[in-house]
Amino acid sequence: MPDALANLRSLVRIPTVSGQDPADTDWAPFRALVALLPSLYPATHRRLSLEIVAEHSLLYRWKGSTDGPPTVLMAHYDVVPATDEGWEHPPFSADVTGEGDDRVVWGRGTLDDKGALVAVLEGVEASVLAGHTPRCDVYLSFGHDEETVGSGARAIVDLLQSRGIRAGLVIDEGGAIVEDVFPGVSGPIAVVGVSEKGILSVTLTVEQGGGHASTPPRFSATARLARAIVRLNRRPFRAGFSAPTLEMIGTLGAHARGPLRFAFTNLWLTRPVLLAVFARLSDETNALIRTTQAVTMLRGSQAANALAERAVATVNIRVAIDSSVADAVAHVRRAIRDPRVVIAVQHPHEPSPVSPTSGPGWELVRRTIGESFPGTIVTPYVMMAASDSRHFTRISDCVYRFSPFEMSTAERGTLHARNERLRVSTLLRGVDFYTRLIAGL
Repeated sequence: MPDALANLRSLVRIPTVSGQDPADTDWAPFRALVALLPSLYPATHRRLSLEIVAEHSLLYRWKGSTDGPPTVLMAHYDVVPATDEGWEHPPFSADVTGEGDDRVVWGRGTLDDKGALVAVLEGVEASVLAGHTPRCDVYLSFGHDEETVGSGARAIVDLLQSRGIRAGLVIDEGGAIVEDVFPGVSGPIAVVGVSEKGILSVTLTVEQGGGHASTPPRFSATARLARAIVRLNRRPFRAGFSAPTLEMIGTLGAHARGPLRFAFTNLWLTRPVLLAVFARLSDETNALIRTTQAVTMLRGSQAANALAERAVATVNIRVAIDSSVADAVAHVRRAIRDPRVVIAVQHPHEPSPVSPTSGPGWELVRRTIGESFPGTIVTPYVMMAASDSRHFTRISDCVYRFSPFEMSTAERGTLHARNERLRVSTLLRGVDFYTRLIAGL
C-alpha cells in the first residue's frame, strides 16, 4: 500500500490521451505505460497471465482453484485531453500537495480512471504476495479507449464470449462514496450503478447556398440550424421514475429526516410531486428521470464575412433505461419539424440491462463497501455516463459500476475538467476495498 501513491504518480505522468480517430492518437505513451506495469507490480505479472487485445487493451487472467463463473475487475487507462491552462498544477505532473490526511495528488486520470486501475492492481499484488488463490478465475480488463469508442473493451468481450466465458460478477467505474446529494439524507452514501443510460450522438446538418455576408438571405443555414436547436431545447424528453431509481428513493428515504422521510417512503401517494421536484432540484436529479439531450458542438462558416454553406450541430443524447435509441431519434425528428435539417445518428448504444440488487455478487459488493467505509448507506442507481462495462452485459447478468473513492461535489466537478485530483487517503481506502473484495473471491 505505501507504493500505491508512487505508482499512481508514475502512471499519471504518462499522457495516454485517446482520440476519436486512432490515426490521430499518439500511441507511444500507451506502450510506455504497458511496459512500466511489470516493474510496478512484479508479483501480479509473475502470477497472472496477460493478453494484449485490440493492440493496446489488457486482459489479465488469475486462475482460480475451481471452474465456477469468473469475476471481472475493470478500469481504463486512457484519459481525456488536458493542457496546462487553468490548472493549479500541470495535468501530467502528478504533483502532491498537503500533509497527512490532507495530501492530494493532482493530475488527469487520478479520478478517471488511473486511480481505480492502481487500486485494483494494488489489491491484486497484495493478495498474490499473501498467497491468496481465488476460488474461481479473476480477470482484469483494462481498456485503452473508454473515453472515445470503447473498442478495446468490446474486443475483450468478443474474445471472452468466443471462449464460452460468462462472468458471475463484473465491477467497473461508476458510482462513488458521496455526501449531500440526496435531500434530507446526511452522511456518506455509496451509489452503485446497476445500469447505465444508452448513448448516441445525433448530427443536425443544413446545407444551402453561401455567399458574402453583406447580402444575407432571409433565412440562412445557420439560422435554420439555430431554430432547430431552439425547438429541440424547448422539448425535453418525458420524465419518469425507472425501477432502480424508485429503489434508490426507497433505500435513501428510509434514512431521511422529517417530512422528507414520509415523502420518500410513500411513493404511492407522493410520486407525482417527487417527479416534479426531481425535475427542478438539480441537473443530476433531472437527468435521473429522463433521457437528456445536449448540443455539444457547432460548425458553420470558415470566415467571419462568409455565409455558411454547411452548418452542423452535434447533439449528445443519454437514453433513459426505460426508453431506446429509436425513441430518442423519433423525439428529435418530432421536435425539429424541418425536413431541410438532415438528422444522422452516430455511435448508438442502447441502455444497459438492470443488474440485480440481490444475490452473491451484489451482496459481496455491499458487504465490502460496509467493511471499507463503515456507516455508509449502499444504494443502487442508474449511471448517467457511459462506461466500458456496458459491453460486458453481453456475458454477465451482474455488472456493477462503482469506484471505491470518496468524492466531494468539488472533486466530482473536476472529472473531464481542470484540476482533477484525488485525496491520498481516498486512494488508500480504495486499495483496501479491492483487497477485501478479492479476499471474498
